[in-house]
Amino acid sequence: MGFLLKFLLTAVITYLLGKYLPGAHLAGFTDAILLVIVLAVLNAVLKPILKIIGFPITILTLGLFLLVINAAIVGLAAYILPGFKLDGFVAALLFSIVLSIVTAIIDLVID
Repeated sequence: MGFLLKFLLTAVITYLLGKYLPGAHLAGFTDAILLVIVLAVLNAVLKPILKIIGFPITILTLGLFLLVINAAIVGLAAYILPGFKLDGFVAALLFSIVLSIVTAIIDLVID
């Protein structure tokens, strides 16, 4: 039950971010659901690989390179999904930061 609630809340948040965040364009709620699924798969498969490859840069930047990795994953999701468009790297970075913060708050409230 908690997983489904988190999934739907995350889809609602991505839909709202796609509608109101400058630089991010989301076609509809179905695309928001697909975006959540694609982001989950990319975070599960690609993110650990990118973290290992970027570990030296992450150490040098005191962890700030992880924001770049998150933005790259959001950008890749925008490339994969035709209903989700980003205007550039800054939009992907802003989208990933806001989504991470709101998702963390949702996790704190639901658990």
